[in-house]
Amino acid sequence: MSDVELTPVRPAHVFDKAALEAYMRTKLDGYRPPMKVQQFEGGQSNPTFMLETPTERYVLRKQPPGELLPSAHQIDREYRVMDALHGTGVPVPKMYSLCEDPTIIGTKFYIMEMVEGRLFTKTTLPELTPADRREIYLDMARVLAALHRVDPTVVGLDDFRRPGNYFARQVNRWTKQYLASETEHIDAMNHLIDWLPKNIPAESSTGIVHGDFRLGNLLLHETQPKVVAILDWELWSVGDALADLGYLCQEYHYLVSETEDMLPGADLEKLGIPTEEELIHTYRLAVGRGPIDNWIFYIVYNMFRSAGIIQGVYKRGLDGNASSDKALEYEGVARVRAERAWTLITELGLR
Repeated sequence: MSDVELTPVRPAHVFDKAALEAYMRTKLDGYRPPMKVQQFEGGQSNPTFMLETPTERYVLRKQPPGELLPSAHQIDREYRVMDALHGTGVPVPKMYSLCEDPTIIGTKFYIMEMVEGRLFTKTTLPELTPADRREIYLDMARVLAALHRVDPTVVGLDDFRRPGNYFARQVNRWTKQYLASETEHIDAMNHLIDWLPKNIPAESSTGIVHGDFRLGNLLLHETQPKVVAILDWELWSVGDALADLGYLCQEYHYLVSETEDMLPGADLEKLGIPTEEELIHTYRLAVGRGPIDNWIFYIVYNMFRSAGIIQGVYKRGLDGNASSDKALEYEGVARVRAERAWTLITELGLR
């Protein structure tokens, strides 16, 4: 069973269907009307829709309506990285068309292949067998390694490199975006904003960083325990690949009380889910790298970053332009995530 949920297009995200159909007639070979439009539930950033015709199904992603934060929702970047990765062995949907003219449906958008598969959001994968759970997690690590083995220069993405330390830039970016979305004072976030720039490691490996690599953004084969597509590339960049690995592993460190049907507090051995150490080992073998120093930095950085992202989602919910009706459910989550990160630092005596 998949956790994918389709709903009617929400009122805040309604667009001119006739204008879109006219665009698709000119840009997509083989397009055949009429077209039915439904919205995917769960996306908290760029609204995502399924376009269904009598002969084909497509996916459309667009910018949300309303005022947007600086550097956010650059869907042209999503399109470009997936288009560049197609054919490299990294599983991504095929790109069909990018429209940068906001007059068509009100914002920029792109259309891509609808990959068939299963999408799960509960990281304990309760519907599956222990053997399948284990293989899915190990395949996640192998697919992440495959992405990080791609040379950005070879696939035409070298112009996305930026000078200076990747983590220094990212900490600065997410600090600014958190402060722009701040709705309450959180001591732990302020402590992290002070601690992270003072503890940034030297870059260890440069590659394509997905930025949100987790189970909920991976489409699995309809019957086999393997990844068939990496989705949601809004936060990708060229930088230190360990950012992705830390993001994937941060859930092992969440509070038990913060999660439901997730890894903290679960009997991983009984479930068949690899430990954090096993996941890291599988990744290292697949990507070809040695031991990782200062691992806690990558966990804490990602918890800080996640808190900033979650706060942005919640603020968009308050402002009425979130991509999901569930945005307001994130009230207080940024505080919990930040406090957990600061507790990890404190417990290790690194304050």
